[in-house]
Amino acid sequence: MKLPRVTGDKVVKALKRAGFVEIRMRGSHCYLYHSEKDRLVTVPVHAGKIIALKTLKSVLKQAEMSIEEFKELL
Repeated sequence: MKLPRVTGDKVVKALKRAGFVEIRMRGSHCYLYHSEKDRLVTVPVHAGKIIALKTLKSVLKQAEMSIEEFKELL
């Protein structure tokens, strides 16, 4: 299944719907934490820029989330 082309803001919103909580923003990177999974995820949030596919794949791997699960949250 193909990865969607999305901005960092949309990724952050989708992860928040999945139960992640924003713990801090440092520069242009947002750090989200999920207490039940004990996972920390870093998402680059550059003003309106689409995240590179490799970067998005890395974010999903950090969150232990499949592409299908992520697409449902968008």
